[in-house]
Amino acid sequence: MIYGIWNPEECKLPTRSKYCIKSHILEKNTKWKLKVYLSTKLQSQSQLSTAKTKSIYQWKNINFTEPKQINLNITLPSETRQNGSLYLHFLLHPHGESAFDNAKSIHQLSAVTEYLAPVSYFKLIQDNSSVFNSTANEAPVTHWRPTLNIYVMNQNIVFDQQKIPAELYYLIRYCVCVVIITNAAVYLPVFYVDELSHRKKELKPIPNNVTKMEVTIHYSPISVGKLRLWVILTHAMQQMKSFGFSNKDIDEVKGIFTGTNLYFLALTFVIALFHMLFDFLAFKNDINYWKKRDSMEGLSFHTVVYRCVSTIIIFLFLLDQGTSLLILVPAGIGSIIEIWKLSKALKVKVTRIGWRFSVNFGSSSEKERNTENFDQQALKYLSYIMYPLCLGAAGYSLFYVPHKSWYSWVIQSLVNAVYGFGFLFMLPQLFINYKLKSVAHLPWRAFMYKAFNTFIDDVFAFIVHMPTSHRLACFRDDIVFFCYLYQLWLYPVDKKRANEFGVSYEEKHEKED
Repeated sequence: MIYGIWNPEECKLPTRSKYCIKSHILEKNTKWKLKVYLSTKLQSQSQLSTAKTKSIYQWKNINFTEPKQINLNITLPSETRQNGSLYLHFLLHPHGESAFDNAKSIHQLSAVTEYLAPVSYFKLIQDNSSVFNSTANEAPVTHWRPTLNIYVMNQNIVFDQQKIPAELYYLIRYCVCVVIITNAAVYLPVFYVDELSHRKKELKPIPNNVTKMEVTIHYSPISVGKLRLWVILTHAMQQMKSFGFSNKDIDEVKGIFTGTNLYFLALTFVIALFHMLFDFLAFKNDINYWKKRDSMEGLSFHTVVYRCVSTIIIFLFLLDQGTSLLILVPAGIGSIIEIWKLSKALKVKVTRIGWRFSVNFGSSSEKERNTENFDQQALKYLSYIMYPLCLGAAGYSLFYVPHKSWYSWVIQSLVNAVYGFGFLFMLPQLFINYKLKSVAHLPWRAFMYKAFNTFIDDVFAFIVHMPTSHRLACFRDDIVFFCYLYQLWLYPVDKKRANEFGVSYEEKHEKED
């Protein structure tokens, strides 16, 4: 399939010569010119001609094989400055001929403005007045698009008129002209304005007192394979929007395709498949482990509580930051599982008596109380470090870091505590392992799947958009994983201790005897 996209079927000569259609780029005697026009409304080529608009830029004697960067300083019309729109029109035509009323003229356009609702950030303590001036709920305002990408297909593909790829059909324009190319019809240069690489995060609000804005146009030749892929992906983004995906989610998907080269993109897809597989296996084995476990012997209760609270905080933080669904959905599923695991650790039993429900908590055994003592001892020392650091970071953020709201500050402070110092809550389990001189009580199968995903997250940290604190947390988990691996090597599995399903190897053999 990939090979077919990059190598479309060409017309077979001479058997189908009457159906063959060649590119006008083969005509060496024709020099091409690109003109750029402005309009405040969405206009066709004929409407643009009727308006008698003057071009703002001309590129003569185009060399289609060489990339070019065009920097334009555009004077904004009054309509645009008053929260209006602005469009760039590109007219590609032979040099010396008219750009309008010309069968060989190619017209493409793109908006350089877009309406977005602004979001205000303010310092909650120092900027009290701005608390009441947030524009987050106001009407959308005009934002400026600073860059545009345009392409011309520079491959001399001879298409069969009856087998033109469907995604390119609307870009192919027949040339009703006489040229020095024999035995075949001719199509004009395939000119394409790239909307796939346009990211929402690049948009900038137009200041009220500004009359000029800069836009950079990047031209580069494009192969037929990449052009087809770009058109297919652009249509896919439009379909995602019709299926209910938000602009934020679509923008993140765009970033995956346009922010990396194609080989790296293919590697990303493979890594994503493994990430999904390990996520599923980790969830499955984690659920099986806790479903069959009735004792907290050897496990840190405070670590279970921390993981439950931290996953919920992280989920709320990612939701507040508008993070990609690729990150948000697994975080939500993980939160639900951690809540269920906490109920197992507390030995919660819900009984129904008539219309009334009763919640009961189980008691701890002697071995569990021994583990709890180690857990309390580890947490006591950690509290001397954790509380001052968390309170200090929250206070600094309150006074010096802008936030969208008080809720945003609370979530940001909690998640900073989780990301920055939360890994300390994993230390009680390491301390318990040290005291018991064993790691057999841990769910190693689920743990290993999660560890594999930790390394995969390290890769995604550079690909998928996510908050910086979440990105750093991916690398923090690597350190904890190596600590557990060291303990696994230091304390070999004791067959007298229960395995991950709560069954001892020796007890199992005694029952069989």
